[in-house]
Amino acid sequence: MRFAVIMAGGTGKRLWPLSRENRPKQVLKLIDGDTLLRRCFQRVSDLFDHRHIIVLTNKGYADTVRDNLPEIPYDNVIAEPAVRDTAGAIGLAAAVLSRFDPDASMAVVTADQVIKPIDVFQKAISDGLTYIESNPDSLITFGIQPSFPSTQLGYIKLGRGRKCDKCDNQIHKVEAFKEKPDLETAKEYLDSGHYCWNAGLFVWKAKRILELIYENIPQAKPLLQKIQDAWGSSTQDEALAEYFVKLPKISIDFAVMEKAPNVHAIKLDCRWFDMGSFSALADIVQSDSAGNVVIAEQSEIMDCKDSFVVTEDKGHLIATIGLNGMVVVHSPDATLVCPIEQTGRLKELLERIKEHGKDQYL
Repeated sequence: MRFAVIMAGGTGKRLWPLSRENRPKQVLKLIDGDTLLRRCFQRVSDLFDHRHIIVLTNKGYADTVRDNLPEIPYDNVIAEPAVRDTAGAIGLAAAVLSRFDPDASMAVVTADQVIKPIDVFQKAISDGLTYIESNPDSLITFGIQPSFPSTQLGYIKLGRGRKCDKCDNQIHKVEAFKEKPDLETAKEYLDSGHYCWNAGLFVWKAKRILELIYENIPQAKPLLQKIQDAWGSSTQDEALAEYFVKLPKISIDFAVMEKAPNVHAIKLDCRWFDMGSFSALADIVQSDSAGNVVIAEQSEIMDCKDSFVVTEDKGHLIATIGLNGMVVVHSPDATLVCPIEQTGRLKELLERIKEHGKDQYL
């Protein structure tokens, strides 16, 4: 059977004070009153039976995720008791799925991305599933056609593409994974035409990715096997709490993808945004004639330009005068005001808030 696994564990510290420790960025209503998680679910819901859509999230977010996605079964939201990066999360999902279906096909998507148009994404995922079902030892990743020389994203180098039966998209051999480059290197990647942004989306057989995790992270094998053996029993929660926290904290790219054989890619020629910061809103929400991005039902913006004004509170008025390149973000108990170029210091600010004993605002 085919399954979708939605990764929804990110905290989104760069979107504070909207995102909090108990309210991650995936459930912020920033896109026409909708959440990123909801949009992600809508992208996969046409491809998968709702009973076959799994969501991995942090323990503190589980109830919020369930409220946001009432269509999927309660137990399909898996609450991770600790943050163990993508290798641990994917290993957990693969262990659970392969327990009940040894031949499970698994598409891994993330809840904090915006992808348009949906049909391009859906066709690529469908082709990836079709390919790995005929080539079960292969791993499929997805590359975004870059539109500018980004220094904030990882890249994958693609070989020549080839047509495959029953697939509209070409399948490319992945020649290399590259970390975030400097600007000069990013320009070289863009000019060569052989590199794509690494989207962090995957398709593979659950059994195959589990084999590769065990091979490359041997200490994970006994831990995941104990969770797998207990899954669906009265000791499931106890096993998850005891063994998941002991998994190494490492990404699936570094642990497996960069070393694995038979890694292939499908190009996604679409608009793709990783919603990791307020600046990313400019790519998603249409700005006004002065370049201001305003997400607020009630606002009065006078003589401002290139600024961000954001609130989810429908009854709260934000009024600004003469701002240039500023961020103003309102939440019920905290407000952020800073120049756009200083938003990269938000993690530093949150550490300061914690040091001063104001954890209730985190």
